[in-house]
Amino acid sequence: MPSEKNGLLTQPAGLRASPVPKRRWGIAFLLGFGVLVNYFDRVNLSVSRDALEASFGISAVMFGYLSSAYNWPYALLQLPSGLLLDRFGVRRVGIISTMIWSVASFAAAISTGLGGLFGARFLLGIGEAPTFPANAKAIGYWFPKDERSLATAMFDAAAKFSSAIGIPLLGLLLLYFGWRWNFAATGFISLLYFALFYAFYRNPSEDKLLTDAEREFIAVGGAQPEDRARAAKGAPLVYLIRQRRVCGLALGFASYNYTFYLLLTWLPSYLSTTLHVDLLHSALYTSVPWLFATFTDLVIGGWLVDSLIQRGWSPVRVRQVVLIGGTALGLGILGTAHAHSPVTALFWISMSIGGLSAASPVGWSIPSLIAPRESVGTLGGILNFCNQLAGIAAPIVTGYIVQATHSFSGAFAAATAFLLIGVAGYVFLLGNMAPIPDPEPA
Repeated sequence: MPSEKNGLLTQPAGLRASPVPKRRWGIAFLLGFGVLVNYFDRVNLSVSRDALEASFGISAVMFGYLSSAYNWPYALLQLPSGLLLDRFGVRRVGIISTMIWSVASFAAAISTGLGGLFGARFLLGIGEAPTFPANAKAIGYWFPKDERSLATAMFDAAAKFSSAIGIPLLGLLLLYFGWRWNFAATGFISLLYFALFYAFYRNPSEDKLLTDAEREFIAVGGAQPEDRARAAKGAPLVYLIRQRRVCGLALGFASYNYTFYLLLTWLPSYLSTTLHVDLLHSALYTSVPWLFATFTDLVIGGWLVDSLIQRGWSPVRVRQVVLIGGTALGLGILGTAHAHSPVTALFWISMSIGGLSAASPVGWSIPSLIAPRESVGTLGGILNFCNQLAGIAAPIVTGYIVQATHSFSGAFAAATAFLLIGVAGYVFLLGNMAPIPDPEPA
């Protein structure tokens, strides 16, 4: 029988003695590749801003709206996506959504005007909406609690790594072949992920390649049990929204996503307009903070958190320190407002996004730790809905501030204020991350 230490289920000695197969880590890599493709789709627009301005005469405010066109359907579909995931499962919802976002990438490539671009970005938001709630639900099924931070970091870090490699690669593609190839290239990669997901993803109960030893290891370690009967209903949406811990998690994570999207959509433009860095060097410089963010996401938010918990440290305390401390480091974004050189700007941006990225996998692991049974998708949908409201606001607010002040300083100050509110949400509302009890039967 499993024993409990510091609130964490541990494996019996017999199971620890022999090596356990690693099928679950293949699933984590698959989910990470999907997020990598997702974010190629998102950054190709920011890389193409100058080319689109030349082609269609896009102003700063219009670019802000175009950047957020993806986020509107993405945000609105978070709650329905979570409910659909809990009802129909990760595989079925994932197959449909991946096909939709592949079509959207090709649609952007053949757009002949602003209307076509808006439509393609809108469709992309529909297709990619279930991705993060689905991944959170899949990780809950596939991983014991003391491996969940690293498994989550593997898909969360892909969002940062895609910017690190995607912006320079897509920038080179833009320079040599034009902006349409940015979107066509991500379309082909999306089709590749669709084929891989269709071929390989199953829940643990349906996966014929999963050994009995690994299946038992996952179950004993505290993975979310699959319950098809409970999946038909799960915890009511209103019940979850009324939970104080859900509100704190959503508020804190939204503050992270505001800064994340500010940098995702405006960083190349900030470097080129404020610091006068040319397009090629802007794309290369942009990769620096994203590479650092990938490192902190995987090593601190993933490996270090799991390692400390496995060594007997308090799971709650470890997660609190990384979640709150990482978000507090995000306040370094304010330093960028006073930077006068690319090196200084990249230092403050790297500190900010690095800290936020260390906190991010901890935040994404929390739904599978606190949600009632078969409600991880719904809770993940609530979380990402609030994230995307912030993601919608960030490029638009930044566009207005930049156009009104001809400076990014006010935009960075606004992000700082939001992060302070997010830290307060983690401290006073999320608290000790205790599991949410199942709702009383009607």
